[in-house]
Parts: sequence; structure tokens; C-alpha cells
Amino acid sequence: MSILVTRPSPAGEELVSRLRTLGRAAYHAPLIDFTPGTGLAALPDLLAQLQQGDLVFVLSKHAVRYAHSYLQRSAIAWPRELNYFAIGRPTALRLHTATGLPVAYPQPPETSESLLLLPELRNIAGKQALILRGNGGRELLAETLTQRGVSVTLSECYQRCAIHYNGAEQSAHWRRQGISTLVVTSGEMLQQLYDLVPDYDRQMWLLHCRLIVVSERLATLAQELGWKDIQVAESADNDALIRALQ
Repeated sequence: MSILVTRPSPAGEELVSRLRTLGRAAYHAPLIDFTPGTGLAALPDLLAQLQQGDLVFVLSKHAVRYAHSYLQRSAIAWPRELNYFAIGRPTALRLHTATGLPVAYPQPPETSESLLLLPELRNIAGKQALILRGNGGRELLAETLTQRGVSVTLSECYQRCAIHYNGAEQSAHWRRQGISTLVVTSGEMLQQLYDLVPDYDRQMWLLHCRLIVVSERLATLAQELGWKDIQVAESADNDALIRALQ
């Protein structure tokens, strides 16, 4: 009864280490890696164009990491007169730790839907918003803010890059390891895992594994792909994933 953790480094490695400390058999096979985004060079100017009370949204800890590192190298401080929002508590904590600024965030689950329910985002017509994110991803936040009368700019702070495996070899390896539980933290990675595994192994093994995901949206996608044993963790941080795996 082994656990396969597919979330990227370093969070994936940390989760595996903690699970092994708890006596669980766990293995790490990240499906994506991260590199700096194409929008970082324009970030200082985009921040400078915002007015007092405008909105900055940070959609992952990776966005904090790359944006803050770039601003530090450029000797530019985060503007203090803006209103900062994060997709969830871990991202908010990372941004607050880096900047010392207050950061609003929703209660779990860590989704755009939850973020948009914050009372601070009800009457925001006429404001500007800057969304710091990776390449691709959902457009719900930007589209809804636009519908609420906000002028939205997107900043690609990092890029997700797929890590390529030999599907047949990797599937055989995972089956030999006795993998029966999967931890997947994004729809992109769930689809990638589904496509990676050859059809025979998918039908005979992969879709019979217990699947831990981090949102109801992911659970719905998993059901559509054919998984039956699906559990939704209360959030995407490693503490919540460990609780879900107990």
C-alpha cells in the first residue's frame, strides 16, 4: 500500500519525507517543473501603474517566489498602498512573510470561486487589478473581475513545464512499488498522469488507485476520467494532504 506523490518540488519532496517519517511507503514522481515566466521583466512597470486601493492577486506560492525574487534583484519594493489577495492561506503567508504586507485570502478550498466570495471584492468597479500567475491556468478570476467592472492585467511570473517519462516503463515501475494511492494537486497534472499511463495499465491499475485531490473541481474531473475512489483534501498544503492520507 504505497503512495505516489506527483506534486512538484520542493513541496512534493517534503510531503514524501514527512510521510516516510510517519512510517508510510511513499515515492515522489513530479509531473511538472517551474521556470521564470515571460512577464517578470514588465512586473515593476505594471505595479507602478496601479493606483492607491487597486488590487493585486497572487495565485500560487510559485508566483510569490518568482515575483519577489525578481523585484528584490531589481531593488524594487512591493507598493504598500495596494490591496493584496492570495488564492489561499499558504500563498498569503508566503507573500506576507516576504513583504510584511497584509494579504487577504479565503477559507478553503483554495479556488478562484472561494476567492471571489470575499466581501472586499463585491464593490470594486473602476479599479485596476494585476493577477500574478503561471502560464495557462483558469480564466475564471480574470473574467469575473472584468464582469465586476475591473480593468484586469495578467502577469506570467512563472511557467509550468511538463516532465516527460516513458509511460510503459514508469507504469511498470509504479506497479512494482505497490502504488495504490495517488496524490495529485492540479487538473493539468491529473490529465498528464492519465495520458502518461498506457491503456492496459490505466484500466487494470491506475483508475483503481485511491486518489487524493485538493478541490471539488478536481474530483469532478477525476470522476469524468474514470476514477471511483476519490477523496478531497481540505486544502492544498501538505498538512491537509497528510490528514487526508491517514
